[in-house]
Amino acid sequence: MVAPPLQSTITWEKLPDDFVLPNDPVDNINQPALAAALTESLQLAQRLPDTAFTATNYGICATLNQKFVVKAPDWVYVPAITVPRSDVVRSYTPHLQGAIPSIVLEFLSETEGGEYSSKASYPPGKFFFYEQIVQVPNYGIFEPDSGRLELHRFDDQKRYKLQTPNPEGRFWIPEMQLFLGVWQGLREGRDGYWLRWWDQSETLLLWGTEWVDQERQRTDQERQRAEQEHQRAEQEHQRAERLMAQLRAAGLEPES
Repeated sequence: MVAPPLQSTITWEKLPDDFVLPNDPVDNINQPALAAALTESLQLAQRLPDTAFTATNYGICATLNQKFVVKAPDWVYVPAITVPRSDVVRSYTPHLQGAIPSIVLEFLSETEGGEYSSKASYPPGKFFFYEQIVQVPNYGIFEPDSGRLELHRFDDQKRYKLQTPNPEGRFWIPEMQLFLGVWQGLREGRDGYWLRWWDQSETLLLWGTEWVDQERQRTDQERQRAEQEHQRAEQEHQRAERLMAQLRAAGLEPES
């Protein structure tokens, strides 16, 4: 990838309150759902610390040669902020307001979004911005229709290298101690491909509805076990009653 021109100066400044952020609509109805699903499972698994946050279509900022650059990835995970949360409501400036994002994700759609653009001149392309300016260690590009997921991760020279997934088709994200992969199924009326998290033991991080279903199954299993135990106790009682009846019929009085 092309490095920033030698004369380029990157600084980290707070976006002015009167700065007009892009107000582009999301490409389609699936993108907010895909983003929400990623965040929900992190929250339920207690993998989203109080100082961390995720966001969708939210401004990540830098200043290149005294010009503000703002990119709004479809999903971003920031591991820690060092300012009050009220200071990052509109946008986020790494280094100034907290840590570099651990991962950014872009969801491909029919509209060309420049996800692979390495354009270095102002305004820089997305690929160049994440790799060379903000230096996000993981950049994922997901195509929801086909279920294809690419992960570009820093090599030793801090240049993006396309990663090879494990045999299960998942990518290890060391900064989050989680695997990221593709799952196919139904959620919120959408039957298709989703991005999901798995922990180090390859256990899937569940969504809320899955937690409810799992708890319902556990409750049903407990009830079935209790019913089976009750039936077993009742059968033992009936056998004992039959035995005592047989003893009495033989002229023997069983002890209490």
